[in-house]
Amino acid sequence: MLWLWLAEAQQELDLQVSNEALDQMRAHIVMSDHDFEVVKVEEKRRRHDVMAHVHAFGQAAPEAAGIIHWGATSCYVTDNADLIFLRDGLDILLPKLAAVIQKLSDFAQTHKDLPCLGYTHGQPAQLTTVGKRACLWIQDLLMDVRNLERARSDLRFRGVKGTVGTQASFLQIFKGDHAKVEKLDELVTKKAGFDSAFIISSQTYSRKIDVDVGHALASFGTTCQRIGGDIRHLAMFKEIEEPFEKDQIGSSAMAYKRNPMRSERMCSLGRQLVNLAHNTEDTFAAQWLERSLDDSAIRRSTLPEMFLSADALMILLNNICSGLVVYPAVIQRRIKEELPFMATENLIMAMVDKGGSRQDAHERIRVLSHQAAEQVKLHGYDNDLNQRIENDDFFEPIRDMIPRLVDPTTFVGRAPQQVENFTAADGEVQTMLQKYQQQIASLKAAQLHV
Repeated sequence: MLWLWLAEAQQELDLQVSNEALDQMRAHIVMSDHDFEVVKVEEKRRRHDVMAHVHAFGQAAPEAAGIIHWGATSCYVTDNADLIFLRDGLDILLPKLAAVIQKLSDFAQTHKDLPCLGYTHGQPAQLTTVGKRACLWIQDLLMDVRNLERARSDLRFRGVKGTVGTQASFLQIFKGDHAKVEKLDELVTKKAGFDSAFIISSQTYSRKIDVDVGHALASFGTTCQRIGGDIRHLAMFKEIEEPFEKDQIGSSAMAYKRNPMRSERMCSLGRQLVNLAHNTEDTFAAQWLERSLDDSAIRRSTLPEMFLSADALMILLNNICSGLVVYPAVIQRRIKEELPFMATENLIMAMVDKGGSRQDAHERIRVLSHQAAEQVKLHGYDNDLNQRIENDDFFEPIRDMIPRLVDPTTFVGRAPQQVENFTAADGEVQTMLQKYQQQIASLKAAQLHV
């Protein structure tokens, strides 16, 4: 298409490009198996990939053979094509990411009121809710949407710039008419579907663009690792699990295993995506003056592998979020193990409110807490601190209040309300998702085949 767009624009600006040449080019835009065989022979002969295609295209469209690639350099084809790939790749990824966020938003709303242990430093902390924790993941993914959209909106076309970006060859073709050179650039840019082209380029578009796109993709990779790590920890606690199919085997030796292989794979591919992005940084930093070819081979593998990795992560995230399993009974049991200790401050304040001494209440709870901890740690019994407090005459003034004071739902703060505000029709999540609603509706739950 790039050669056709260039030839069409050249004809529109009164250069000698015949209708027959354009018709033949249009008729052979889609390459046949035979065309690829011709290119294979030409590339082995000429050791130049672009010129191999120029000669092969010329054989397929002989009327155009003399004007194909007129005034252009190899990077007119390769770099402009890469910019199209970057644009279209981001356009593929963004709706998939929006679909994942919608699934997690639904999950968060469903479980917004379900208390669970929060963890800081890997240790039990105050309570949160299952839905609120999911909103932490959503918020990170919204940042990824922002980053990917920004990378997408920042893309511009390289356009027609010649060998070192000065457009000298096109200025010669148009016999010094600067206006026509600028118009040519504009026409080809529009044909490629871009709103604008870079005014400044060297032989290539700046490899800083690859860095920016790579950073956005790598940032998404870190989010996937973070979410995957959380799910793996929660699966270890048996609170939440990723989908596990009826005939799925967790281990070839240990038949009882339910390994979180999807989340583990997500962490692995996320790590790969982050590391692939380092290639874009090194390649940009290593460029010399107007261009050096050491950028070529590495970009041919790095750019597609970044997008393939990101797409695989989208599939995994979609699949996992379509079937997360929550175990409320396990969550409640784990709360019961820790909440009695967390509730002691509420009990002390209630005693003071009834006219008791804060210091006396603190001391009595300290003694009872150590007794309960001994039962848990030395004997493996359940945490019976609440029962010890209820049975202690010291706490008779608040005995009727104790069930309410240790109710888990009173320890989650505004977590349910935060989820509601965040995922409401006019909240942050839905505001972002609005532009993708039609595409979200057409996307089905992702299936894994391995």
